[in-house]
Amino acid sequence: MTLTLEPETEKEVTKTRAHHVELGLERLLEEGHAAIRGARVGLICNQASVDHSYHHAADLLHNHRDIQLRALFGPQHGIRGDVQDNMIETGHSIDRKTGLPVHSLYSETREPTDAMLQDVDVLVFDMQDVGCRIYTFVYTLANCMRAARRLGKRVLVCDRPNPINGASVAGNILEPEYASFVGQFPLPTRHGMTVGELARMFNEHFKIGCELEVIPMRGWQRAFWHDDTDAPWVMPSPNMPTLDSATVFPGAVHFEGTQVSEGRGTTKPFELIGAPYIDPDAYADRLNGLGLSGVFFRSCAFQPTFQKHAGVTCGGVQIHVTDRDSFEPWFAGIAMTKLIHDMYRNEFRWKEPPYEYVYDKNPFDVISGTAKIREAFEQGTPLAEIENETKVPLEEFKELREAYLLYR
Repeated sequence: MTLTLEPETEKEVTKTRAHHVELGLERLLEEGHAAIRGARVGLICNQASVDHSYHHAADLLHNHRDIQLRALFGPQHGIRGDVQDNMIETGHSIDRKTGLPVHSLYSETREPTDAMLQDVDVLVFDMQDVGCRIYTFVYTLANCMRAARRLGKRVLVCDRPNPINGASVAGNILEPEYASFVGQFPLPTRHGMTVGELARMFNEHFKIGCELEVIPMRGWQRAFWHDDTDAPWVMPSPNMPTLDSATVFPGAVHFEGTQVSEGRGTTKPFELIGAPYIDPDAYADRLNGLGLSGVFFRSCAFQPTFQKHAGVTCGGVQIHVTDRDSFEPWFAGIAMTKLIHDMYRNEFRWKEPPYEYVYDKNPFDVISGTAKIREAFEQGTPLAEIENETKVPLEEFKELREAYLLYR
């Protein structure tokens, strides 16, 4: 018997065309460079600071006849993204292509010094964020804004897409006493804002008060995920290789505050979660039994090549997002962490301090922006109660952010 399959129709095989989005960097170079013409420019960037042709912002500004690029400033992981480990400081250097000085803002200082800005009139920020409060790049921006205010410099932010969309807001609000370089302001875990919008909020609501200009994108809409656009994707940090990584990150990042592997040292960071003592089938069954929307947890084993449990086989799960619009990464990450805590009380351990130089606090609390979630785990509080505690603060934040949104 021969089975004949009907051919797929053109409608079935044609994918939705990506929407064109003009980046803030491109608008600055094409129509807005009057804002920096004649000024001495310092550029805050890394390897993901590219245009649609994958030309790097440093090269584009350096080669522009109307722009005087004088210095480069690098964030965590370095200007070329070559520093793999999570907390390794990056040294100052000379950029191999432009010959310009590279001042590291993840070194003995997190904020530009007076000497670094001596030859700079305006700081241009062009970096790709991942849409989560627990990521250092936007705090490098905030620190640069503070230095600019102190020294009377200007700040110009070239906006880029929030890769996990600008509509979804979720998680808990950071409490000020848990502020760190992975969370300086009382934002929710998933803030649903672009870097340009955050800069406006930092400057006005959180009262940095520098001379700020944002170059908005053209063509971006809040509901867009990164792959709904034609914007280029270059991994913004070494363990954020794909949009899939960014999608699960607001939840899986909490494992950085435990001795459970968050998949660093594998090809699927933040998608693979596990530890040597975990029974993968039992853990996956319990997770899938929670009925979380838009996700399936596949039992698996993996062996990290560096960081936690390097060279040791870990049992755990891979997070497979089946419907990203209904999937809620923060709640999934909290549920995953609580379940390991409850199933393996004798083996589970929190990470020991320090984390991001906050010496006296539990690293999980620093990442969460509160001690309440960890304490809820230890007190046996149900997941539903933990989630309910976030609802009123989230609604208050949504009202607050309305004044700073650039895209409707």
